[in-house]
Amino acid sequence: MPYPKQISSVAELEELLARPSAAGIEMMRALDGDLMILGIAGKMGLTLGRLALQSAKLAGVNKRIIGVSRFSRPEERRKLESWGIECITCDLLDRAAVASLPQCRNVIYMAGRKFGTGGEEELTWAMNALAPAIVAEHFKQSRIVVFSTGCVYPLQKAHDCGSRETQAPAPVGEYAQSCLARERLFQYCSNKNDSSLLFFRLNYAVDLRYGVLHDIAQRVWQGQPVDNSVPHFNVIWQGDANDIALRALQITARPAEILNVTGPELVSVEQCAAFFAQRFGRAVSFCGQPGQPGYLSNSAKMAKLFGYPRVSLQTLLEWQADWTAKSLPSLNKPTHFEVSDGKF
Repeated sequence: MPYPKQISSVAELEELLARPSAAGIEMMRALDGDLMILGIAGKMGLTLGRLALQSAKLAGVNKRIIGVSRFSRPEERRKLESWGIECITCDLLDRAAVASLPQCRNVIYMAGRKFGTGGEEELTWAMNALAPAIVAEHFKQSRIVVFSTGCVYPLQKAHDCGSRETQAPAPVGEYAQSCLARERLFQYCSNKNDSSLLFFRLNYAVDLRYGVLHDIAQRVWQGQPVDNSVPHFNVIWQGDANDIALRALQITARPAEILNVTGPELVSVEQCAAFFAQRFGRAVSFCGQPGQPGYLSNSAKMAKLFGYPRVSLQTLLEWQADWTAKSLPSLNKPTHFEVSDGKF
C-alpha cells in the first residue's frame, strides 16, 4: 500500500508508524515464542507494540504481545489494551517485580533515561545500567534486542562518513557512558548465561511530533534561529525503525550483534532549514558555532540486512513541513541533536 502525500491526524500517524512490512510479517510467522516489550510506554514503544500485534495477525499466528512499563500515564496503558496488547505494570529497578514477570522467548528492551541527566546522574546510571543487569539476569534464556544509541560512538564530522559498528566506543558525557554500561552489562550476562543479543544503536527516529526534522521545522515556523553548531545529522522514519527492531530478533547472537539504525544520508542542517523556509515562505537564520562534530552513524550494514528504509528523506521533509504548517500536535520533547558535549 503506498504512503500518503500528507498525514493529517495523530490517528493516521500512529497507524502508519505501525504499518507492517511484508518481510516483518514473514518474520513473525517464522518466529518461535511470544514477545515482551520492556519500556513500552516510551515514545517509540506504543507503535512498536502495535506493529508487532498487527504483524502477528497478518501472519496468521497466535502470539502474546506483552507490554511492560511503570505506566505513569494511564492513558497509554488504555491505548495499548484497546489494541489487544497485554500490559503489566513493573518498575524495572525493582528486583522482586522483575522476578515476577513471565518468561518470554523474545524480548525487546526499550527502557532508558536521557534528558534530565544533568543534576540527577545517579538516576540515569541506575536506569541505564542497574535495570539492564536485573533484566538480563531474569531473561537469561531469551533472545533480546536492546535499544541503544549512536551516542556510544566518538563524535564525528561529516567527512568521516559516520561510525560503523566496528568503531570502538568512546562515549562523551555521563549519559553516553551509562548507555555503554547498559551494553556491557547485557554482554556480561549474555556471556555468563549463553543468551542471545543485538544492540540496536539508533539515531534519530522521526515521528512528526518530535525528532530533528520537527525541531528544525518548528524553529523556522516560529521565526527562531536554527542552531547549526552540529551541521549534519542522520534520521530514519520511526515506522522503519520499528520494523527493523522487530525483524532484528532474527539476528540476535552471542557475542552480541551490533546494528546501527538510521537513514543512509548525512543530512545538512542548513539545507533542511532552507527547505522548510521555502515551504513556509519565511526567512531563516542560524545561531551557534558551525563545525562542531556530532553523532553520525553509517547504516550500510542495516541496509544490507534489511534493505533501505521504506520512507525516503524527501517524503519525511514533505510530511514534516505539512504537519508543522497545520499546527498539528507536538510532544514538546526536543532532541538536542545540536549538543556536542554529551550534556543532556
